[in-house]
Amino acid sequence: MASKLKKDAGLGGLLFAGVGGMIGSGWLLGPLNAARDAGPLSIGSWAIAALVIGLLALVYAELAPMFPRSGGVVHISHVSHGVQLGHFWTWILFLAYVTIPPVEAMAVVNYANNYLPGLVQNNGLLTGIGFLVSMGLLAIMVGFNFLAIKLVLAINTVATWFKLITPIGTMIIFLLLSHHSSNMAVTEHVSSTGMFTAISSAGVFFALFGFRQAIDLAGETDNPGRNLPIAVIGTIVIGAAVFILLQYAFVTAIPTDTVTANGWSGLTFKGISGPFAGLAVILGISWWAAVLYADAIISPGVCGFIWSTSGSRIIMAGGESETMPRAAAWVNDNGTPWVALLVVYVIGVLFFLPLPSWQKMVSYASAATVLSYGIGPIVLLKMRDAMPDTKMRSFRLPLPKVIAPLAFIASNFVVFWAGFGTDNFMFLLLLGVFILFAIYFTFIKRGSSINWASLGWLFPYFGGMYVWSYLGPTEMGGIGVLNVYLDMLLIAVFSLGIMWLALRMSVSSFAANEYYTRTVLSDHPSWTGEESQQPASGA
Repeated sequence: MASKLKKDAGLGGLLFAGVGGMIGSGWLLGPLNAARDAGPLSIGSWAIAALVIGLLALVYAELAPMFPRSGGVVHISHVSHGVQLGHFWTWILFLAYVTIPPVEAMAVVNYANNYLPGLVQNNGLLTGIGFLVSMGLLAIMVGFNFLAIKLVLAINTVATWFKLITPIGTMIIFLLLSHHSSNMAVTEHVSSTGMFTAISSAGVFFALFGFRQAIDLAGETDNPGRNLPIAVIGTIVIGAAVFILLQYAFVTAIPTDTVTANGWSGLTFKGISGPFAGLAVILGISWWAAVLYADAIISPGVCGFIWSTSGSRIIMAGGESETMPRAAAWVNDNGTPWVALLVVYVIGVLFFLPLPSWQKMVSYASAATVLSYGIGPIVLLKMRDAMPDTKMRSFRLPLPKVIAPLAFIASNFVVFWAGFGTDNFMFLLLLGVFILFAIYFTFIKRGSSINWASLGWLFPYFGGMYVWSYLGPTEMGGIGVLNVYLDMLLIAVFSLGIMWLALRMSVSSFAANEYYTRTVLSDHPSWTGEESQQPASGA
């Protein structure tokens, strides 16, 4: 059954896919968690996260149009470091993407627990009934994706308008009815460490992931060179503005005596799983709380719906590249990768078991996702060298040798900020994946062996990040040998060294061009002749 996607995603559809992927459970639950961790400094958490995402988004604004295939990020690492690293990185992407829909299903259950008690325990973990309800919600999110992509994006666009209006309306109402600017000066027991940890563990970075939606649907738009950069950068600008202002409105709306009496870490409201709705009740605007409870179903529900779309495209691309079984690339008459959607559902259900709370799953998803996208800056520099004049590069990132290293450093900061508990789980999971990967290529796939020349840089990279996290401050789960700033300085220097090593161990420029021509330009035969030539510069 051949893959045949329909190019029905226009600029508006891609932009709203990104914004729809951003405005989900993050805005509903993130501001309270961030305020508890960092008080008024939580506004800085959103600003820093937006800067990090912005750097990565600029990198992918150049890369995305060069890979105009759905799930194109799967092919990126193949180009720079060969098929084996591409296979391994596809599994990293897989482990990052499949957690997002269950996160959003769990967010709906958290809010629903306010009027249907018994779904979530007091410690935030799912009950048995909550687990079953989460499974059902995830089935609905995935099920709607069996429709044609044009209809999927139309549903998302309509829902995204509502999702945009609700947080903006919340921000305006809170600023008009309860604005206590003096709260910004209440910084007792607040540290800058909390500002950084909130980025990963409170759902701040998680909320800003939506820029990837346009990239993942690159094969379903008819003008990727124009549409992708605008959609990627536009999503970041809209999302950052909404979230930063919303966090400010939340921090200043809380009655000052509540903050001074309990401290930021002791913030609690009736309906703890719905902080905005709980605060609205305290402020005497119960009518808006009703709107928020309705949005608590729509925002994460539609967000999980569109993330199921993206996750299925990653799995489909894995089937196309033979990283996963070819059946993963099968599509139905609507142009929908139906096998991949079934995989999204089954694996998503399994993630409810080791990560049975919203915050635990968000922390893992944040670290895994930024790790999966961290290879982008390395690939960008490689492709500038291997393919300096390609016509597929419709957007050229200014100062690439400055911005790309900064983006790589920033992505590693987010992994560190997730804390050692999360990093320990993630890197041990990746070690297990690599062991299975090594067994396959050493003992099962005939005539094959591990290509250490292109994979070798992963061991100092992952091992080093594990060590930096372990040595980090106790507030981040480390043993306290290094404070947060010294650790970040060392990680910055370490990241530059890893980037240099990764580029040194990349494939030749000829090999990069050969793979690119075979997998990407096959869909653009008019350019194949030019791109198949080996460029003058090499790795």
